[in-house]
Amino acid sequence: MAAIAALALTACGDREDDGDGDSSASDTPTSTESSPTEDAEQFPDFKACMVSDSGGFDDKSFNQTSHDGMEAAAENYGVQTAEAESSDPSQFADNIDSLVNQDCNQITTVGFLLGDATRAAAKANPDVDFAIVDYEFLHPETFEPNPPPNAKGLTFDTGQPSFLAGYLAAAKSETGVVGTFGGLNIPTVTIFMTGFAQGVEHYNTENDADVKVLGWDPENPDAGSFTNDFEDKTAGQSLAEEMIGQGADVIFPVAGPAGLGGLQAAQDNEVWGIWVDTDGCVSAAEYCDSLLTSVVKGMDVAVEKAILDSASGSFNNEVYRGTLEDGGVSLAPYGPNADVDDELAAEIEELKQQIISGEITVG
Repeated sequence: MAAIAALALTACGDREDDGDGDSSASDTPTSTESSPTEDAEQFPDFKACMVSDSGGFDDKSFNQTSHDGMEAAAENYGVQTAEAESSDPSQFADNIDSLVNQDCNQITTVGFLLGDATRAAAKANPDVDFAIVDYEFLHPETFEPNPPPNAKGLTFDTGQPSFLAGYLAAAKSETGVVGTFGGLNIPTVTIFMTGFAQGVEHYNTENDADVKVLGWDPENPDAGSFTNDFEDKTAGQSLAEEMIGQGADVIFPVAGPAGLGGLQAAQDNEVWGIWVDTDGCVSAAEYCDSLLTSVVKGMDVAVEKAILDSASGSFNNEVYRGTLEDGGVSLAPYGPNADVDDELAAEIEELKQQIISGEITVG
């Protein structure tokens, strides 16, 4: 955990911390060799590889950030790399197999939807180490941890910083209405939305307010708002515009590239947006002026660490869980126009400490 936290500090962007300061295709994979640094142990004969989700590696979200982790491992430890970019879930298994056939020593798959394909590949290839972002290997009946010996889940408690983002959204809303939507109704999406809704609820309780959340009710998950994929930016924009039409003045999209449509709608209608996975002022800088903040997952740090562990012979199959406490998840610095005063910033910092201590439970 200490090593991951230390790496997280070096992985932060160059944007000035003016807020909370808690910290973002072809079917044929290609190999690239990176120039290793001189001050770290080198593994030039080790090959680390990656398969994207259907959003692709330039999604300005979780695929891109995970890919940054593999690139960092190449730069810092001299490993070789190869990658396979998916444009459809039907390609997942074939893309993994193609990398196995390229003699990859370690393969990282990106996203909850690759869980089954990753488990099957790990069982079929015991000499290859696997890591998967946003997935924990569980027994299908008991739901107890059940990873293959050569497969590691990289998970992130994004509900925690999403709670802080929800509190911030409620505090900044002038209409008393905020909105959120997801790409698919799956746990790694709804964990953000639930944390966000709970943060709004906490603000209401603490401030005798009545800010409403459009798009998600943790007690009625079947009625949530989803684009039903992670690629359709137009669908994300339409959902956000519908919420804005109902009075929402903060939009929290959890939908990868489709979520960029939500930021576009926020910008066009002069309301606030909150980005996910990475610091949006870095990964989607064109929307920075409209952002309150971003909910950040240290996927790049976790991926780099998993590759290093495999290359150095210290790989294990214990699930990694990123939290506010270890820096695996965080709230990005506030946007340049967010105008978060010292009192509100102090409230959010106090909430963060209460989550870390267990006084507030999210999820």
